[in-house]
Amino acid sequence: MRIVLALFFASLAANAAFALRDPSWWAIPAMLLGWYVADMLSGAVHMYMDYRPCVTNVGLDRLYFYGGSRESEEYQTMFRAAMKRINPLERLVYDFKNHHPRPDALGRRGVVRLIGSTVLAGALPLSLLMNAAAFLLPVPGWAVAGMVALLIGGAFAQYFHGTLHRADNVWIVRVMRRVSLLMTPAAHQLHHDTLKRDFSTNCGWSNPLLNRVFALAYGRQWLRDEGLEPVG
Repeated sequence: MRIVLALFFASLAANAAFALRDPSWWAIPAMLLGWYVADMLSGAVHMYMDYRPCVTNVGLDRLYFYGGSRESEEYQTMFRAAMKRINPLERLVYDFKNHHPRPDALGRRGVVRLIGSTVLAGALPLSLLMNAAAFLLPVPGWAVAGMVALLIGGAFAQYFHGTLHRADNVWIVRVMRRVSLLMTPAAHQLHHDTLKRDFSTNCGWSNPLLNRVFALAYGRQWLRDEGLEPVG
């Protein structure tokens, strides 16, 4: 995974260089648009993962409702056995649900675990495609700048989510919150209070739109409460 992350950051740096070789004031609105799209994607994925039913008959319900210590040998044995029986997507689905009753657990996870799957599945391929496009085609620098913002926001979406569930964060996170490029824990708490609104976890700019999308999907029962927790 560290090789994958190194390749992603090298590709991202190349895209930033392509953007800087053709500077334009249009880069500012393009980057804000890219940040908005990344926020919207974080919310759309969050909404889907929260309400997508977990795979059954593999013991995820026993893990979710386990009453003892999650550091115990019994729990760890059950956890390893269950994880071996499901694919990476199902693990992500379970993780999204599992953090609702235990939100602080997400904040304790390392950055590599939080961003690894997102980079591998989406950010790295998209960044490499942008590298190729910027090298082979006359792509304007402002468009590449917008893509850089989207890639950063998308790749770090789960990391930003994790920062909402811990008190001590690096300085850049605190600065970005002050200028509203990242949302505050209080704003994110609105999601945890109901699980029916404010799914975006980056800056929250897209929540008004996604709240309407959720209301439509929930009203038509495309998303159902039964999907919120694992069942046997």
